[in-house]
Amino acid sequence: MIKELRAKLDSGETSSQKLVEEYFDNIKKLDKDLNAFISADKEKALERAGVADKTIKKGEADMLTGIPFATKDNYCVKHYKTTAGSKILEDYKPPYSATAIKKLEECPLLGKTNCDEFAMGASGENSAYGPTKNPHGHDHVAGGSSSGSAAAVAAGMAPFALGTDTGGSVRLPASFCGIVGLRPTYGRISRYGIIAMASSLDVVGTLTQTVEDAAIVLDNLAGQDSLDSTTPPIKKDDYLKEIEKDIKGMKIGVPIEYINAEGIDEKVKKEINEAIAKFKDMGAEVEEMSLPHTEYAVATYYIIVSSEVSSNLARYDGVKYGLRIPGETLEQMYTDTRTIGFGWEVERRILMGTFSLSAGYQDKYYQKAQKVRTLIKQDFDKAFKKYDILLTPTSPTPAFKLGEKTKDPLSMYLMDVFTAPSSLAGVPALSVPAGSVDGLPIGLQLIGPQFGERRILRAGHKLLP
Repeated sequence: MIKELRAKLDSGETSSQKLVEEYFDNIKKLDKDLNAFISADKEKALERAGVADKTIKKGEADMLTGIPFATKDNYCVKHYKTTAGSKILEDYKPPYSATAIKKLEECPLLGKTNCDEFAMGASGENSAYGPTKNPHGHDHVAGGSSSGSAAAVAAGMAPFALGTDTGGSVRLPASFCGIVGLRPTYGRISRYGIIAMASSLDVVGTLTQTVEDAAIVLDNLAGQDSLDSTTPPIKKDDYLKEIEKDIKGMKIGVPIEYINAEGIDEKVKKEINEAIAKFKDMGAEVEEMSLPHTEYAVATYYIIVSSEVSSNLARYDGVKYGLRIPGETLEQMYTDTRTIGFGWEVERRILMGTFSLSAGYQDKYYQKAQKVRTLIKQDFDKAFKKYDILLTPTSPTPAFKLGEKTKDPLSMYLMDVFTAPSSLAGVPALSVPAGSVDGLPIGLQLIGPQFGERRILRAGHKLLP
């Protein structure tokens, strides 16, 4: 899609301002049903598009110049309302922009998309601004936490969008909405200016219509940033060039812990097996293998995440920014502000994390979880000595119905069963459409070694028609 828009912009067939008008027409027509956007600013988007059009006329355009986009509402954008899906930040406008947003300054920003509060959720139902609905079935979830970004791209309200992925928050919505979701290697893209949930796991992710588009956006965003010490001085690949290479002889491992997992929908398994057959037809070598510590991944993930949530969200106290509920004492102000400002899921994770970090329990839970995380990473390190990439389902089921899992947190947490392990290992993963089950899309996940995005993008590009 992006290449086609680029050609139209460069030839004069359309302009960036016309594209903005067209996408806002779609937003006006569709978003009243989908609730994908928390805020959208047509005037600012047209202003940025006008600047981009001048650049294009000068012949100085890059691949993304003038291409509109949307971003999850936990990205700081200077003078734009940035809520992270939470009531506690409902009127917050940051004085600076995230590095990822700055790298897209020649792209008109259509708006800020809906998300689970502080990116905590697998369904998009934890937003203080209501749930995002799935474009393929309005009574089903769009996936979380980057629900709005996925729905916006899937419904044609934006050509591409940014999300964040902690334990599957880009890949799950991509799977549920039938689009492409990329979680790069931890540190591949700067996190500066992203409202943190779990700092050792959060990454900038992309949601696009095609794998080629994912490669284009990654090429623009990847690289070291002096404002983010987790971005290493590792040269990025030419992702567009890499995706055109053949996959004949590529060694693909299929973890038995995923493909034979308890609770996986048999229809999902059938679609994944058909994708495996396609890879074999293209000359790839596919075989089953094992990641033995997979069964501990979800428990490990939620202990670590909750602990980091407890620490990161301590800053929201009504003093420096965001919501403030006055009280007779300072302690009362803290209590009332956080009680009213945070939703149930955020409060649950803060309590879990505070308990895991408390005296007498830190060694029993948090430190033990970190040790298991190391074992999970070692499983992946060992696997990539033999295999180029790994192949799994993205989710055990298609999108579930709105409200189906809201009263069962454990059932909701288990939706991360196939995505959390690679997050704990810090390796890249890509979700691509792999057919449908009962009219709802499902995704196939491709996992690569650290900074091996070129491999998973190449395989994903060959799989999609």
